[in-house]
Amino acid sequence: MSEANASQDWEALQSVKLQELRSAISPERYRRSPARALLWYGFDGALYLLSIAGALLLPWWWAQILCGLLAGSAVAFMFVWAHDAAHGALFQSKRVGEILGTLFMLPSLNMYRLWAFGHNRVHHGFTSLVSIDWIWRPWTPAEYRAKSVWQRLLYRLERSPYGCALHYLLRVWWPGMVRFRADPKNKDQRSFLLAKIYTLLFFVSFSAMALWLSGWVGWFAALILPFVVFNYYIALFVFLHHTHPDLPFFSEKEEWSQSIGQMYCSTVVRCSALSEALIHGILIHAPHHVDPRIPFYHLRGAYADLRKHYGAYLHESRFSFALVRRIFRQCQLYDYENKRWLSFCSLRQMVPGAEFAEGAQIGAVTPH
Repeated sequence: MSEANASQDWEALQSVKLQELRSAISPERYRRSPARALLWYGFDGALYLLSIAGALLLPWWWAQILCGLLAGSAVAFMFVWAHDAAHGALFQSKRVGEILGTLFMLPSLNMYRLWAFGHNRVHHGFTSLVSIDWIWRPWTPAEYRAKSVWQRLLYRLERSPYGCALHYLLRVWWPGMVRFRADPKNKDQRSFLLAKIYTLLFFVSFSAMALWLSGWVGWFAALILPFVVFNYYIALFVFLHHTHPDLPFFSEKEEWSQSIGQMYCSTVVRCSALSEALIHGILIHAPHHVDPRIPFYHLRGAYADLRKHYGAYLHESRFSFALVRRIFRQCQLYDYENKRWLSFCSLRQMVPGAEFAEGAQIGAVTPH
């Protein structure tokens, strides 16, 4: 569905079961190819190792920095691969997926088991229902006004195309993995602890090697810079996945449903064929949310299947920096009652003491 026609009533999907959406997807879209998965594993891993070698061994600091930037891209590609493994989309064996996925998440300093716990159960279970799914949850104007100057500044930086990496770093990685403490009764508590230990050992051993081989410049270029670049990639991807002037967020479970959250509230952002291959189709996101068991190399086909039956409820855009800037500019604050987006500038148009004023609307989904 084009951006110009993206105002279809989401309430029509309220009574549609998620399994009904899945039935529109051809069975061949679920067929796993371990060879294809391993081929991409080899490519992503080789790109990462080559760029890290350059970041550590090249004699020019500027070349080390460039290699560090390339390594950050490779870390993002590896993370997307591991993301599919965590959904069980790539291999019949859960153990194979976990071992390979854990290795691929180490350079991003993400903890496979901890990440999968929050992502699979919370984000995929309750997409865009903000009482549970906190990812890119927009504040209301009232919430924004009630925050301190520092909190407002941080929120503004997160909701900009230049500072969005802060969102993943501060809202997901730090509280959801580094500081996360599982319920003592959780059967995965030991696995969570081991995931933290593996990540810490990687960080310490990699730091020692980088400092020994190349000093502080090499350490920064090979470890810290890729981590920063990865955070930018993943924050931007997830922002584009579920944020658009035509997409609603929900505060009440009664008006939300799985079909609305997984398909209507998930976007499809098309790129060049090369870009889509490198990022493993992660921006073709609606079919992934309808069924995360679909391998990344079948997402385009699954999207075509969904579009045949539910094209009116799908939101497709073409990636451009102008699109990114526009969405960040328009989708800053949210009116959950009337399902409409507002910008920070619109706060100046509001009548004192009133939640909203005429002319404050920036982007809207049909109010209900």
